[in-house]
Amino acid sequence: MNQAHLGETHRVENVSTELVDYNLFTTDTPLVEAVAREGGAWGATQIHDFAAHIGRAEYLELGYLANRYTPELDTHDRFGRRLDLVRYHPAYHQLMDTALSNGLHSAPWTDPRAGAHVVRGAKSFMHSQVEAGHGCPVTMTFASVPSLRHQPELADIWLPKVLARGYDPRNLPVEQKSAATIGMGMTEKQGGSDVRANSTTATPLGEGGGGQLYALVGHKWFLSAPMCDAFLVLANTAAGVSCFLVPRWLPDGEKNALNVIRLKDKMGNKSNASSEVEFRGARGWLVGEEGRGVPTIIEMVSLTRFDCMGASAGLMRAGLANAIHHCRERAAFGARLIDQPLMRNVLADLALEYEAAIAFAMRMARALDSRASDQHEANLARLATAVGKYWNCKRAPNHSYEIMECIGGSGVMENSIFPRLYREAVINPIWEGSGNVQCLDVLRAMGKSPAVVHSFISECEQARGGNGYLDRYLDALKAQIGSLDPGDDQALQFGARALVDRMALAFQAALLVRHAPQAVSEAFCASRLHGDGQHNFGALPQGTDVATIIERADPASPCALKQIMANAA
Repeated sequence: MNQAHLGETHRVENVSTELVDYNLFTTDTPLVEAVAREGGAWGATQIHDFAAHIGRAEYLELGYLANRYTPELDTHDRFGRRLDLVRYHPAYHQLMDTALSNGLHSAPWTDPRAGAHVVRGAKSFMHSQVEAGHGCPVTMTFASVPSLRHQPELADIWLPKVLARGYDPRNLPVEQKSAATIGMGMTEKQGGSDVRANSTTATPLGEGGGGQLYALVGHKWFLSAPMCDAFLVLANTAAGVSCFLVPRWLPDGEKNALNVIRLKDKMGNKSNASSEVEFRGARGWLVGEEGRGVPTIIEMVSLTRFDCMGASAGLMRAGLANAIHHCRERAAFGARLIDQPLMRNVLADLALEYEAAIAFAMRMARALDSRASDQHEANLARLATAVGKYWNCKRAPNHSYEIMECIGGSGVMENSIFPRLYREAVINPIWEGSGNVQCLDVLRAMGKSPAVVHSFISECEQARGGNGYLDRYLDALKAQIGSLDPGDDQALQFGARALVDRMALAFQAALLVRHAPQAVSEAFCASRLHGDGQHNFGALPQGTDVATIIERADPASPCALKQIMANAA
């Protein structure tokens, strides 16, 4: 037999490599500029060091492992004793340890300085590029703090452990742990987002009232993540829907009667254990007043929505960086993909979407930093967070899909990052309130306080005169808002998505016109605000400066970090 036929059949060539060992911060010019612009320049060094750590090849691998080897539930031990124990792959624990050791759950509360939410947000959104599922318990722990503070005696017990830097996954009562995490249980199968349809009841075991002990009977259709040390849970008392802190372990060392029925088999967010649970007389302490459960927990929900909009931007960034990296290394039809005009149109368009998304998220981070002392910022936090959560999360799935198309056949392989990005992208629009819920919340805020509308419009108007398309778009938006009939609830609801779409695009465009290079803002306004509003990625108009747009997004083009931060200072 001819030995030549027994050798290799071909050479592996003209294929890309994994994007690893890069700094997720210094290679992301829009994020660097946003951190400087929104008040986080003082944290640039710590963000830089964090980004270098999580961009290492071995660290990026944790995201794959945590989703490849998903959580498993042990309801009982081999002797029949109730456990309700979820076991995770070590990669998940490493991700949690990094997040909590770096204060992604606590920094704005323990060091509430100007820009604290901006710096924390930048780190959190970069970490979501590595792996998004573990961000669920991190976000809930972060967001629980304002709600826990409604009940000072409970806050005194729990907040020292909740705010502690570090991760303690041991299955023990909180008194024996160095750190604690907090989850949330709101929805039930018959109600979903309509929490006033909940059937879980809470009965006082004594005199009742804030900080007092109750027994809960009922269920939650979604409770994430079941290995948290305690959960903020909605249940009905005689006064209505109320908020309770329900721990997994009781102070006497007994397991609480919170039974995990099963883990949810989700299409995405695989590393994070979401569960169905039953309360069989579970003990819980009332947080706030009876009948005021929704207002008590609503700030927690608002903060988790902020993280959803930022994480969706993070997913866009992860896909975009990998796509540009691939197109630099792959050739077809006689030229590298990165040099081909149509692919450049697509990549630039995807980069514009990310720039606008991260600008929106980081602007909301500044609003969170300033809302206590500035009514304008408080109004923006109330209204624009709902707008941004709706829009960023809604745009991410198509963005992730388009990224896969840039890659081609290998982009749908499960041993790549791309399918995971897509599956994560379709989770955020649903969690913490679906698109319809966000739009109804926008209507509710606008109807309750005209001041929030004024703040939103005045923020956009700061870009007036910078782009003709935006000026006309703002005129149309104001006319649309002015024509709304507060008494016609049917018409308001029917047109809510069209209204919020326009608000989101106006807000993003205004940010880019004010702060981004002209090449970016002109391309965004020309492609999103002009014409019939229907826009597939890769349809940027002739004359667009795609070179500038792509260079700002290229992971091979580190930005001038020191100069940007110096200019901000």
